[in-house]
Amino acid sequence: MGATATAYLTGFGRYLPGPPVDNDGIAARLGGDDPVTARIRRRILESNGIRQRHYALDEHGEPTELNEELAVRALRAALDDRGIDASDLRMLACATTMGDVLVPGFASMVHGRLGGGPMQLLSASGVCASSLAALDAAVSKIRLGDHPRAAVVGSELPSRSLRQRRYDGIRAGMDSHFLRWMLSDGAGAVIVEFQPHPDKPSLRVDWVRHVSLAHEYDVCMRAGMVGPEPVVGGTWQDVGIADAEAAGMFLLRQDVGMLDDLADAGIRQFEGLVDIGLVDVRHLDHVICHYSTNMFRDVAFEALRRRIPTLDTDRWFSNLETRGNTGSASIFIALEEAWHSGRFAPGETVLLAVPESGRFSFAFAHLTVVAPPEQQGATT
Repeated sequence: MGATATAYLTGFGRYLPGPPVDNDGIAARLGGDDPVTARIRRRILESNGIRQRHYALDEHGEPTELNEELAVRALRAALDDRGIDASDLRMLACATTMGDVLVPGFASMVHGRLGGGPMQLLSASGVCASSLAALDAAVSKIRLGDHPRAAVVGSELPSRSLRQRRYDGIRAGMDSHFLRWMLSDGAGAVIVEFQPHPDKPSLRVDWVRHVSLAHEYDVCMRAGMVGPEPVVGGTWQDVGIADAEAAGMFLLRQDVGMLDDLADAGIRQFEGLVDIGLVDVRHLDHVICHYSTNMFRDVAFEALRRRIPTLDTDRWFSNLETRGNTGSASIFIALEEAWHSGRFAPGETVLLAVPESGRFSFAFAHLTVVAPPEQQGATT
C-alpha cells in the first residue's frame, strides 16, 4: 500500500438490548424506589437529559444477555452492513469497561462466540475512550498492511452492577448514585479496511489521537477499591469477596466534583488539536461527541463557538437522550445512527470526541466521507 496507506470504515452496526426504558420504568429494572433514592434519581435524570435507555435486564431486573453477546450482535450487524462474514476478518479489537469474566480477556470471549477464522485479538480496557483506543490499534494494523480487514466493537453491560441488591446495606452517596442513573447497556461496531467500500460511501480515517492526563489528575471514576486511591491491601483482590461487597468496592463511583475539570481539560485538548492544525475549524462539518449529560454539551458548544463563531449546532450529533450513556459503546452507537441517517455527504469531515473520566483521558478521531471508487473522480 506504500506511503499513502490509509484505512476506511466500511460497515457500521449497533445493538441495544430489550425495549426502550423511560425514566418512569428505571426503578422496575434496577430497584431503588425508596423516597431518598427516588429523589436522587429524579435530580440526576433532570440534569442529564436522558429520556430513555436500554438494559439487558427483564422486567424483574434479571439479566437476559451477556456483555459478549451484545458485542457479537453489534459485530454481526456491522458485518451484514458491509456484506461480509466473520471469516473475512483478520483482526478483532474489543473495548469494554468490565467483561463478563475476569479471565479470559473480553476479545477472546467475543471471538469464541462470533466465530470466523484465525485472527489477531485485542482487548482494550479502560472506560469510555477504550473504544477509540481499539479503533486506533485496528487502523494502525490496516495501515501497516498486516491485515486487509478488521472489526472494532465497544460493548457495555453495567446494569448488572446497578441493581438494588448491590446497594443494600451500603451507605451510598452521590458518587455512586450518579453513575447508577446515568449508565445503560449497548454495543456498537465498525468494520475497518485498507480500501473504501466498492459500492457505497465510506469514512476515511484521517487520524486518531488518544492522550492520558493521569499524571495531572486523581482518580475520578473507580471500582474495586475502598477510597479514591488504591493502597496495598485495600483492593477487592486483597480481601474476601463478601468483605469487598460489604465495603462497597463493587459499586461504580464517580467524583462528581471533578467533572468541571474534565470538561475544561477536554476543551483544552480540542483547542490543542486546532492549534497544531489537525482540526481545521473552517472545514469541520460534523461533530459526534460522547458525553454523560447535556450540561457538557452546552459547555462544548460555548467553547466551539469561540473558535467557530458561525457554528451550526445542527451539525452536532448526539443520541444521548434516546440511547443513554453506554460508555465505550456510545461513540460507535452514535456514529452508526448518524451514518445511516444520511446526514453525511462525500467530502465532508467528521470529528469524533470522547472524554473519559476514569483518570482523565481524551480520544479524538477525524474522518472524511469518501464516495465509492468509481465516483471519487467527480467528488474528491
